[in-house]
Amino acid sequence: MMGYGYAPELSEGALKPPLFQTSTFVFRNAEEGKASFELAYGLREKRRGEEMGLIYSRINNPNLEVLEDRLAVWDGAEKALAFASGMAAISTSLMTFLKPGDSFVFSEPVYGGTEYLVHNILPQFGVKGVGFMAEGGETAFREAAMAATAKAAQSGGKVGVVYLETPANPTNGLIDIALAREISESLATPAGRPPVIVDNTFLGPIWQTPLKLGADLCVTSLTKYVGGHSDLIAGAVSGDAAWLAPVGVMRTIFGTMTDPHTAWLLLRSLETLKVRMDAAETGARKVAAYLNTHPRVKSVWYLGFLPKDHPDRALYERQCLTAGSTFAFEVQGGEKEAFAVLDALKIIKLAVSLGGTETLASHPAAMTHSDVPPESRKRLGITDSLIRLSIGIENPDDLIADLDQALKA
Repeated sequence: MMGYGYAPELSEGALKPPLFQTSTFVFRNAEEGKASFELAYGLREKRRGEEMGLIYSRINNPNLEVLEDRLAVWDGAEKALAFASGMAAISTSLMTFLKPGDSFVFSEPVYGGTEYLVHNILPQFGVKGVGFMAEGGETAFREAAMAATAKAAQSGGKVGVVYLETPANPTNGLIDIALAREISESLATPAGRPPVIVDNTFLGPIWQTPLKLGADLCVTSLTKYVGGHSDLIAGAVSGDAAWLAPVGVMRTIFGTMTDPHTAWLLLRSLETLKVRMDAAETGARKVAAYLNTHPRVKSVWYLGFLPKDHPDRALYERQCLTAGSTFAFEVQGGEKEAFAVLDALKIIKLAVSLGGTETLASHPAAMTHSDVPPESRKRLGITDSLIRLSIGIENPDDLIADLDQALKA
């Protein structure tokens, strides 16, 4: 990945890709301009060996292209597209494949922004989803697919997407990606089948590769581990070129691509991605083990603690390389006790997001999932005593000492 997609001789011998801070690009001749726009708007297929010329930074840019080439390497994908945020990647992808009258299947719980999109935005466009609990397993998944099929039939549409977030935010619930692919194929019509779209933000791209497990598209918030320094906002979608082509056209029209400077920063971050994620995962194992024995901690939702006889254990071992570095735990008590712990932290920062070099703690019920109705939060397991941790690259002994004094408070 380190040198992939970039030739120094094309940029005055610069070892690293320069920042191409420009809005537009000059064509060599009118025919090149015509050919480039034909490809940009999907008016024809690429000819063998043909590459689309640079046009305009809303469509393509050298920093964007190198970034997308390297993201595709990490995800084991044919192609990748970079976006202005994770939510830009998710919403652009969903609106590419969903039309008025369509339904879709989605797992629960999901990230708070996705939750709002699913329940409040998409219905305004005549698109309705059918959710199922991650803990419901195969039975709940298949029942949701049947309900979505019936809903689509009533409105004259189709089941347009099978959408998963696995592991789920913030519960770490798991959904079987191979099963999702099987269900997608069972929903096929003469016009095709719905794509399986997987949000891989919690583990990707080092610890889980959804495309190898049967997903068609992998969406990721690059803000998190890939950016990794809590200083940018971006997202990505990767997969086969055929699935990504209409998403790319929609991105061009919506203007939801990432900007050249953010792409340049992401290229910097990709070079240390594995080192950072490995360090965070090692620290998370130690912190989770400490919390798991603390008398003031009611439960620790860390995938590595799944018992051998747990129904998700085999799925975890099949899909995930590690338990990652983001997990949640419940303190004894409720919101008051959880807030007391959060307010007493000294090294760990009280902030949302995850995957940065620093360790962050947040309260999902009052923060990222505060727009979810209380009865739905209860159903999803997002309790008032739940605290989510994203472990960074600090010395885990320091993090344990900080949690120890905060729990005593």
